[in-house]
Amino acid sequence: MTAIRSVAMIGAGAMGCLFAARLAEAGAEVTVIDVDGARLEAIAANGIALTDDGGSRTVAVKAARAEDFDGPADLVILFTKGMHSAAALASVTHLRRFNPVALTLQNGIGNAELLAGAFGADRVLMGTALIPADLTGPSAVETHGFASLQMGAFRDSGGDDVARVADLLARARFAVHPHPRIAVAVWEKLAFNAALNAVGMICEVPNAGIDNVSGRRIATAVVDETAMVAAAKGLAIDRDGVVAQVDAALREHGGHKASMLQDREGGRRSEIETINGAISAEGRRASVPTPVCDTLSDLVRIIEAGY
Repeated sequence: MTAIRSVAMIGAGAMGCLFAARLAEAGAEVTVIDVDGARLEAIAANGIALTDDGGSRTVAVKAARAEDFDGPADLVILFTKGMHSAAALASVTHLRRFNPVALTLQNGIGNAELLAGAFGADRVLMGTALIPADLTGPSAVETHGFASLQMGAFRDSGGDDVARVADLLARARFAVHPHPRIAVAVWEKLAFNAALNAVGMICEVPNAGIDNVSGRRIATAVVDETAMVAAAKGLAIDRDGVVAQVDAALREHGGHKASMLQDREGGRRSEIETINGAISAEGRRASVPTPVCDTLSDLVRIIEAGY
């Protein structure tokens, strides 16, 4: 099994910086690629300041704009927000000549298909990441507690690549759980995010503000709609398991602000089109009604139209 040595990290947000620093500590040559010149300059000059349960330290990581990075790249990891995925991938198509493995652990759906178009379906891995991470400065990231992810191949032929990437991620101290039907896990994470993100953003409340009869009724309806759309696609997600995860998030993480709410507070556009909006779109294709996701998506769009 050939080891992964060089990594192109597309996206310098909290997750991109966390993974870049951890993978560099594991011995990979990592280059962070982004459009934020100030952040790239900070990373190139100072490295990434990483704080986790092991303490605080600075990790040397390379940084570049896409047009200035000429490889090599054994692994490309896409960690932008979903609405930026297509543009980000268009900027790194010159990396195809290295025949890299391409991985997405982003929220929502549709990103793996974009990677397949850019690098070939047989080279794509996908998954979910249950990892808290927050930027605490231009080149500083903090994480504590669990660092668990599920991963699998976009096509059945990608088993060897799963093993190679899982080995690197394990050395970077991530708990990697290979999944034989990773699309199911992705849709379960989609259902969880769709149940909480849009409601928190629209109502401008953390999880605790949804922990009531009305909030739980909306969240459960979203999970039910997602499960029905997934079933129409031949994917049997664990509906009750997702509802239990939602319940745990409301009960145990009341102070957490959903990423969409953080986007609203920062005046940024959210990932609504790859989460609730994507469920609605898939529902229309499968002739499955999704009235709650439709309404939540439209409300978010109305809010964002005012930015």
